[in-house]
Amino acid sequence: MQILLNGAPVETAARTLADLVEERALDATSVATALDAEFVPRALRPATSLTEGARVEIVAPMQGG
Repeated sequence: MQILLNGAPVETAARTLADLVEERALDATSVATALDAEFVPRALRPATSLTEGARVEIVAPMQGG
């Protein structure tokens, strides 16, 4: 299915937000996620289904100062 990931169209086989984080080889403990502009806590990612055209944001904290 096709989704928007951080504003860019992406083809994915992921069915849940947790699957997408894993598919992208991201560290699930160090990223924040949102689906259709709503924050999704890490514990809810496995139960958060993705649908065609979903708008997903995955961001990692930045360090520095």
